[in-house]
Amino acid sequence: MSELTVFVNGKTVRVPGGSTVLDAVAAADAAAADEVRAGTRGVVDSRGIGVATDTPLTGGYVMRIVSARAAREGVDA
Repeated sequence: MSELTVFVNGKTVRVPGGSTVLDAVAAADAAAADEVRAGTRGVVDSRGIGVATDTPLTGGYVMRIVSARAAREGVDA
């Protein structure tokens, strides 16, 4: 399976093809992934829109880890 390059909080992360948002977060920062799993943090895309952790990745995907509230409401809310 091919490898994808994605970006988590500005960090370049390489994950196997077929990986999810949570897989990329875990590869970038295991502690942050635990917080996302616990529901205290969330993930938004490059537009600030919350994304589900089981979202399949494509190459170049950009995401940020934010507070759970910001992920629910949108970063600019």
